[in-house]
Amino acid sequence: MATRLVQINMKAQDDSALGRFWAEALGWGIDSEAPGVTNLEPLGFAYPDPVAVCIDIIRDPAPKTVKNRVHLDLATTSAAHQAELVARLRDLGATPADVGQGDVPWTVMADPEGNEFCVLDPRAVYQGLGPVAAVVVDCANPREMARFWGGATDWTVHEVTDGQATMRSAEGVGPYLEFLRTPDAKTVWNRVHLDVAPYRGDDPAVEEARLRTLGATDPGIDQSAISWRILSDPEGNEFCLLSPR
Repeated sequence: MATRLVQINMKAQDDSALGRFWAEALGWGIDSEAPGVTNLEPLGFAYPDPVAVCIDIIRDPAPKTVKNRVHLDLATTSAAHQAELVARLRDLGATPADVGQGDVPWTVMADPEGNEFCVLDPRAVYQGLGPVAAVVVDCANPREMARFWGGATDWTVHEVTDGQATMRSAEGVGPYLEFLRTPDAKTVWNRVHLDVAPYRGDDPAVEEARLRTLGATDPGIDQSAISWRILSDPEGNEFCLLSPR
């Protein structure tokens, strides 16, 4: 048994407005399954498919207060494309962001609600993946995160060092999932988190138990009103175990 990364969940004070920004930024389609929920996926996409990690934006009145521990890296194909994309994103409402990156070849930006993301310099490894190069998670121990998430999902671990761990779907398509060592400790509930789902026909209760044996824990919140399960990884990052897909 295994789960697969199907989407990221992003909180927003105005889900519709932020959804429009990201739909335009990525060239994706936009929909809404319920009030206060905006769903984004590539045009013509058949959910779920590892060729893309979708985005669910959920209305939440609480403001963003700290740097997110999960962010998107956007791919570019050339220096000219990187400059054009940065300019287009600024026209859509993105702003430059300083997270202490210093002089780097990529551009750090924030969306209209302050969520950080990076527009990468062109890199061969990310060519042909679509607009999203990677979903990046800040952490203290990339090796431990690779152990947990490599066991939790059927994604393949490609690289593990003390500074970074990299994974990608077992089918070798879609964006990477990367764990980047940072000095910042987790202090608040993550406004951006991962959503995983078992495969169709698998028992979610059995899968939850398996994730717990790998090191997942209960975040200590009331879950009586929801049909999915919220768990935390070994570094306390919340993630959702959705219904089988």
